[in-house]
Amino acid sequence: MKRNPLRIEDLTPLLSVFDMRTSIEFYTGTLGFEVVTSAGPSDDPGWALLRSGNVELMLNSAYEMPHRPPQPDPAHRAVHADTYLYFACADVDAAYTRLTSLGAAPSQPADANYGLRQLFLHDPDGYTIYLQHPVSTD
Repeated sequence: MKRNPLRIEDLTPLLSVFDMRTSIEFYTGTLGFEVVTSAGPSDDPGWALLRSGNVELMLNSAYEMPHRPPQPDPAHRAVHADTYLYFACADVDAAYTRLTSLGAAPSQPADANYGLRQLFLHDPDGYTIYLQHPVSTD
């Protein structure tokens, strides 16, 4: 068997967002990411690279300023309904408590039939975010 010369080692998803300030606040204030770098005005960048531990995530404004409409387009938001981000989280139950204390609306933690304890919530653009860890077999 031939070995593939490409060695993919990491993944940094790029999400298209309606309101960059709102998205950055959600990912930093609610999920604990930090802004590593951004492009554009510091108070409303058009692109940002976020990091939490070893996880990176890029956000890109769906609209160039000043062309952003006053409200999100429901059709554009509906496209995000089938995008899921799964993040490893050491303690899903503690995360639930923390998220609810911040005013987020996560699902109750539950054990999935494939061996992961999970909760999910939605970001401001309708992307589904799962926090999960393997169910202890002790």
